[in-house]
Amino acid sequence: MRTHYDFSNMKGVKNPYTKQLKQPITIRLDKMTVAYFKVLATEVGMPYQNLINLYLRDCATEHRKLSLKWAS
Repeated sequence: MRTHYDFSNMKGVKNPYTKQLKQPITIRLDKMTVAYFKVLATEVGMPYQNLINLYLRDCATEHRKLSLKWAS
């Protein structure tokens, strides 16, 4: 392995998958919700974060809206 590399003549190529990259966020979910998705993820055989992402993506692509009625 070289001790020095010359990158000055290197042509840059943009990552073609940048639009598909995930954005890390912090989200607070209650323990029951996380436990539910962990059980589902175990049944399906995938990480629970991916399962939550798929569920939320489906809601976004189908334009699903939550119907809430607040108690007066």
